[in-house]
Amino acid sequence: MRPARSSKSGIAEKAAKWCFGGAVLAALVVALTVAGPDHVLKAQGVTPAEAAQVDVLQSVGMPVEAQVASSDLLGLSGRLRVVMETPDALLQNPMLKPLLAGGEPEKAVTSWPKMTTPDGEAFTVVPLVPFESAKDSGFSGYRVGMWPAMPTPNPRYTPPSGFIGVTPENQGTYVSTSFKMQDFLTHDQGNVWPKVLVLRPALLDKLELLSQELEHEGLSGKLHVMSGFRTPQYNAQGVGKGGRATHSRHMYGDAADVFVDADGNGMMDDLNKDGKVTVADALVLRSAAEKVEAQYPSLVGGLAAYPANSAHGPFVHVDARGFKARW
Repeated sequence: MRPARSSKSGIAEKAAKWCFGGAVLAALVVALTVAGPDHVLKAQGVTPAEAAQVDVLQSVGMPVEAQVASSDLLGLSGRLRVVMETPDALLQNPMLKPLLAGGEPEKAVTSWPKMTTPDGEAFTVVPLVPFESAKDSGFSGYRVGMWPAMPTPNPRYTPPSGFIGVTPENQGTYVSTSFKMQDFLTHDQGNVWPKVLVLRPALLDKLELLSQELEHEGLSGKLHVMSGFRTPQYNAQGVGKGGRATHSRHMYGDAADVFVDADGNGMMDDLNKDGKVTVADALVLRSAAEKVEAQYPSLVGGLAAYPANSAHGPFVHVDARGFKARW
């Protein structure tokens, strides 16, 4: 994929003009979450194969002591299960630096570093691939496109600084208590791997708090993500009257279209208990999201309830753009 020409310049242009390839991420050292003198694994989801890698870590001099994620990494909801930053940014955190530094690259384990939450759940450290090194990292097989230019500079619409390289093996990684990476992938290029994902913790926090609010109201908190991250080239296919916005927040990793689906039938549940599923149920969901924003102003963003059409049932758009937007 060759990106279209743009008038953008500087860092934003460099971040936008790149290609992806069909190779997996460069190997990064993994420090497994273990605890106690016998190195008993505490993290949920750590496989026997990963447990065996403790010996590998020891053989290259890597630390295998227990690492517990601090409360600031768990978000306002307490339910975040990943920290996502470029390697340089992660290395600035004294807690995370030991997980990424040291060891011999040719002997390094290719899984992402793991920690635990205070209650023993798995917590994953995800080093993002910097946009400027995307081509060199071999991501040319996955079409992404180019982030659109803004009429006037706006930091909220600056192309992301990095992305998650998602593979068939790591797509099931939990990014929060309720959601996995695969829930937010763009709905195209199904057979192209690795895939690219841009995802912001603020969105995950907002969705988890929305789930908690629904449960507080006596409803199911099981949210289904109908649409998460959209690559610019995918988003552009639906731009137009009544369609997707040219500068959709979905391209920036902090927006999702969601509905409550406790019964797993792929459709919105009857939230207002009137015996039918309509936009009125989406309004119940949006009302719960309004309460979350009122309680957590730092997560303010866009909210909109949509009715059903021939392609989908009713749903609610939720984003964390940083200012209130309603439509």
